Amino acid sequence: MGDTEIQRIGVLGGTFNPVHGGHLILAQDACELFDLQQVLFVPSAQPPHKPCGGLLGAEHRLALLELAVQDDPRFEVCDIEIARGGVSYTVDTAAALRERYPGAELCFIVGSDSLPELHLWRSVQRLLTLVRIVSLARPGFEEAWARALDLKLPDPWPTRLLGDLRTGHLADIASSDIRHRLAEGLGIRYLVPDAVAMYIAEHHLYTGPT
Repeated sequence: MGDTEIQRIGVLGGTFNPVHGGHLILAQDACELFDLQQVLFVPSAQPPHKPCGGLLGAEHRLALLELAVQDDPRFEVCDIEIARGGVSYTVDTAAALRERYPGAELCFIVGSDSLPELHLWRSVQRLLTLVRIVSLARPGFEEAWARALDLKLPDPWPTRLLGDLRTGHLADIASSDIRHRLAEGLGIRYLVPDAVAMYIAEHHLYTGPT
């Protein structure tokens, strides 16, 4: 990367409860499709739109993420939301990361199914001035391509958002399914990195009711 080239950093947020292969594939697709030099995995402290029941403690989710990304130099774990605590609003994280990486282009990675609901996010128009939202279509949400035409946002945001919509690999893996399989005593091999599976087993995580 030349001295005058702007660094492009991806930001992938979520509960990561637990992190799995689908998250890693999404990050890799984003790197390749949007020419990202780095992806920050940002686990939320308390997600605003999800119930916190069954949410694994932050220390375990951070440890699992570190294990998941340890072999890819493009990936890094960022604990900015965990350290801040409270409800994790994307706009607050965007503002904090903008201060931390003042010369970089920050690309927040979302699934295409998030686009029609983007207008409901806290301070979304401020968020859109702070970062670039890049989205990938994922399994079961192909209709979002059509639904995204009505984003309920003022110009120029619909055109910009649709211009940053791509199709990634089909990796139909969900954290909820992994938690269910663990609670039922089923295997999770190939769904999560081996190091993640070993940590979960060693610490007897997700063995209760889902």
